[in-house]
Amino acid sequence: MTSDIHFKKVAIIGVGLIGGSIAMSLRAKGLCGHITGIGRSMENLGTARKLGVVDSFTREIEDGVKDADLVIVAVPVLKTPEVIKRAAPFLKPGAIVTDVGSVKAAIVEAVDAMLPEGVYFVGAHPIAGGEKSGVEAANAELFHGHKCVITPSADTNKAALSAVKKIWQEAGAQVVTMDAEIHDWILASTSHLPHIIIYNLVNTVGDNANRRADLMTYSAGGFKDSTRIAGSSPEMWSEICGMNKGNIIDAIEGFQKRLDTIKKFIQSGDLSSLAREFTKAKGFRESLIANPPAAPKPHAHTPHEGPCNHEHHK
Repeated sequence: MTSDIHFKKVAIIGVGLIGGSIAMSLRAKGLCGHITGIGRSMENLGTARKLGVVDSFTREIEDGVKDADLVIVAVPVLKTPEVIKRAAPFLKPGAIVTDVGSVKAAIVEAVDAMLPEGVYFVGAHPIAGGEKSGVEAANAELFHGHKCVITPSADTNKAALSAVKKIWQEAGAQVVTMDAEIHDWILASTSHLPHIIIYNLVNTVGDNANRRADLMTYSAGGFKDSTRIAGSSPEMWSEICGMNKGNIIDAIEGFQKRLDTIKKFIQSGDLSSLAREFTKAKGFRESLIANPPAAPKPHAHTPHEGPCNHEHHK
């Protein structure tokens, strides 16, 4: 045992790469007893059971979350509030609910209003993943060395917050606490916008259908490396864009302005200004690698000190 917390029963809704990896980490660190997997595909759930990721499984949310001390929701962001709303009436007092979504403000606001008294939500976003998806790709070390952002609100229970932080610390993640709206603003520029740009870049190349063979034959390794994220789930990223719409639109508009500036430099033949733009970007990237910025200051809210059922604590 490496921790002072222990959840007798854990329910994981959405047993894919992320949900499965959390389950494996909890088990590897001795943080849990029984793990129940909940999902739509019996085949996927059966695979999770065969791999030892979960101990039991069900398609019924109400059955899966019954008596659970910890409920982890690892479904697409638009589905997260809906899933938690379905689970809410069946959650026992003292239960902790957390998620893994890459958009936080809308989820935190919605979920805080729908949970019964005595059930505690703590929003989380592990910034980790892999090229392969599905429970077959899950592994206990997936989050090691990666950041996990925790986004408490003013009403977040302090004991629940501490427990969720501990889960991610035990998984090897670098835990950062920040306001949900700040999280969404940051991720719009550092994650959501890059995905949009890469999807668009690949489509731009693909639009040249009559020369596609030439483009693919002579594309450099850099093109394949930089466009790797275009292999991500289109459905997932469409939902992320819809849920973080305002921040993403602002990020796109800022990018368009810079792209217009680059276009003008090229059109006018102002190569010295163009080189300065490239040099500025190169220097900024190098500084980030050499001197990673410190974590943002903790969330300004003070978590609620109210009671928390400690049955899941040893």
